[in-house]
Amino acid sequence: IAAVPAIIVFGDSSIDSGNNNYLPTLAKCNFEPYGRDFPGGIPTGRFCNGRLPPDFVSEGFGLKPIIPAYLDPTFSISDFATGVCFGSSGSGYDNSTAAILKVFPLWKQVVFFKDYQTKLRAYLGDEKANEVISEALYIISVGTNDFLINYYNFPQRRAQFTIPKYEDFLIGNAEDFIRKIYSLGARKLSLTGLPPMGCLPLQRTLNLKNPHSCSEERNKVALKFNEKLKLLVVKLMIELPGLEVLYTDVYDLLSQLITQPSRYGFEVAEAACCGTGQFETGILCNRHTPNTCLDADKYVFWDAFHPSERANKIISDEMLPSLKLAFQ
Repeated sequence: IAAVPAIIVFGDSSIDSGNNNYLPTLAKCNFEPYGRDFPGGIPTGRFCNGRLPPDFVSEGFGLKPIIPAYLDPTFSISDFATGVCFGSSGSGYDNSTAAILKVFPLWKQVVFFKDYQTKLRAYLGDEKANEVISEALYIISVGTNDFLINYYNFPQRRAQFTIPKYEDFLIGNAEDFIRKIYSLGARKLSLTGLPPMGCLPLQRTLNLKNPHSCSEERNKVALKFNEKLKLLVVKLMIELPGLEVLYTDVYDLLSQLITQPSRYGFEVAEAACCGTGQFETGILCNRHTPNTCLDADKYVFWDAFHPSERANKIISDEMLPSLKLAFQ
């Protein structure tokens, strides 16, 4: 059996390979021009012109080049045995974040994981299935929406929590989630921190104090949250026997792509490829959207919220050596 027999993915649109296609939500993108650089040129429900980091990580570990969405009926347990995504675009550590766009919260993703285990045991037999579950690499990428969709846009959480207290609330939810999947057999985890969320094109557009510049205040929140996430990793590895967690830093790397794009062969970092590149994402980025760029490889961002496939690949290539070192 491979050192890592499967890649199992939880989280939000940074990793969702199409589960939201099967939900009545606005948080979906199973239409052109999404997926135009994906194999076959098809929109899969990935918020990207092509593949996402878990797809590249899977390929880097010698597994398949795409991680299928658990709800996609064109795949079966034989496909999911080597990799599966339970993630849902628009989700967060906070259940109320998922409720805003009517998507799957983390607890529901855990329900899918349990359901998957039942199918996997029926397919592989208990012993082999248990081995896959304990040796698989679990990628967790979530948290941005808790701030950008929920906290900053709706008054409920702001009335309840200051930002530091909200961060602590999210960290508590992250801990509960990791303990849950640990109790279900997960042992090898890659926990992704927040990106420089103040530099996403949409956040630049909304930055009224300093138009088209990164929101430094939102970047600082991401950095603070990431520090707390790193402390959580240490705590859980002490308390949970056999658990290995690698904190994966996307903040610094994406910051470099944004501040020094030409060093990585990009031409545009402050706007996205789709439309004006300032606010289009999801349904606002469609085949009728004017001015979408011809070559997404020149752009760090595909839409106003999500990196391009080429940026995803650079980030994944950078992450792979440490993932292999930790889990190979």
